[in-house]
Amino acid sequence: MRLRACCLCGGQSRRMGQDKALLTHPEGGTWLERTLLLLAALETPLTLFSHQPSHHQVALRLAQRWGWDDRLERLVEPEPREGPLLALARLMEHHPNQRLLLCPVDMPWLQPSTLAALVAAPADANVILVAHDGERRQPLLGLYPSDGRHRAAIEAATAAGERGLQRWIATVGCQELELPPGTLRNANEPEDVAPLWGGTPGTKEQP
Repeated sequence: MRLRACCLCGGQSRRMGQDKALLTHPEGGTWLERTLLLLAALETPLTLFSHQPSHHQVALRLAQRWGWDDRLERLVEPEPREGPLLALARLMEHHPNQRLLLCPVDMPWLQPSTLAALVAAPADANVILVAHDGERRQPLLGLYPSDGRHRAAIEAATAAGERGLQRWIATVGCQELELPPGTLRNANEPEDVAPLWGGTPGTKEQP
């Protein structure tokens, strides 16, 4: 199945107190720009899934600057926005029979080598493969086949009101790939990311 990278950017950032996607990253640019550049380096089709117009504007400018706007798809996440499981269901419906690489915008320590290891892992392409940090699964970074079996399973689960990605994975089964835990950390609060800046993070001004 064709590989497609999907950047999930639908969180409300309530605990951070500001839009995480537009926080500045010490390597330059915003978290969103850094995540998109990491995914674009895989040279696969790339989808940004977000309801925020500012995210789509940032993504388009970045893609045009680097010359991969022909590979970038910008999908607006519709209401209701109820977490990553529903987002994944919509992505599977929109892109059937592909292998979707999910990647959240709030893993600011993610490295190219981590993504490369996940994509190159010798796993069954028809089975979900998720990152594992040595203690627990990190399913927001994983490979999800959108074949008929998984589309039917996720449609039934979400229609029944399920919104837990971890719970859904437990019902359909998956393989796990242990990856460096430091690269898999999510950042939800200012205290989580203070070591990146040596202080409180700030938001980049957008033109």
